[in-house]
Amino acid sequence: MQNHSTPRPGKPTRKASGPTPATPQVIDELRPGQSIELLKALHILTREGKLNQDTRRKLKQVYHLYQFIAPLLEEAAGHPQGFTLADHGAGKSYLGFILYDLFFNVAHQGQKPGGHIYGIETRAELVDKSRALAAQLGFAQMSFLNLLVADATRSAELPDTVDIVTALHACDTATDDAIAFGLAKQARHMVLVPCCQAEVASVLKKSRALNLAKTPLAELWRHPLHTREFGSQITNVLRCLQLEAHGYQVTVTELVGWEHSMKNELILASRPDTPNAAKTRTAQTRLQQVLAELGLGELSARFALPAPAEHSI
Repeated sequence: MQNHSTPRPGKPTRKASGPTPATPQVIDELRPGQSIELLKALHILTREGKLNQDTRRKLKQVYHLYQFIAPLLEEAAGHPQGFTLADHGAGKSYLGFILYDLFFNVAHQGQKPGGHIYGIETRAELVDKSRALAAQLGFAQMSFLNLLVADATRSAELPDTVDIVTALHACDTATDDAIAFGLAKQARHMVLVPCCQAEVASVLKKSRALNLAKTPLAELWRHPLHTREFGSQITNVLRCLQLEAHGYQVTVTELVGWEHSMKNELILASRPDTPNAAKTRTAQTRLQQVLAELGLGELSARFALPAPAEHSI
């Protein structure tokens, strides 16, 4: 007689062993039409297409910055020739690629708005990699140029004027280079996120003893830590005055919350068709006064005033 075993009461029936299918990660942050291959190439997504906490913060920063830039792109894209945007100190062109993807592939999916994004970078190997990635993704309205700022200003590879200049986390004087480029190219808008700054702090340190004898305000930078922090702060104040002295309307705000990044200051500058002459003259005077008061006269060339013809604005 054949013996048929039965499971004991209360004991679960054993299931066949095998790998448990992986549950795909739902990524709420991704937009319809966004290039997954781009996000993987930029290491925002892993090879498996997943998003970790660190890259989620990076994506949040870029989306937040795009909210400021998108209206400027839309405005300039309405011109017959489309918009031109130059990303200065582009590095791996992280910002340029994301802007391109969100504007052309997400916001204008299925359309063909006119416009071109230029990435300007001094490191040839990064330019080569960006060119290869743009070709791989079919981002035809992007160019990458291996140029110094002075060369970029007069290069035939760039148009005589540009609509928008961006510089994301441009270290030390690179933000000043981006401003000089934007002024030379008569940019309508500049979007700047400065990073570390040392030049002004070094000048403050050099003239500390003289300034302590001259003004009690030198107490603001008497200690080395304060010199660095005050130098960073006054650098961006001078940049804003410089832009206003050239007729720009300037707004300073946070890029994201301080919990995400300490390099968090966002400078937005837009030049109206008819700048306010009184405000422009006031900014020109204030810029000279601040440089003189803080003993920063040797940096006058860095934070240059407009040429004489522009003073009549």
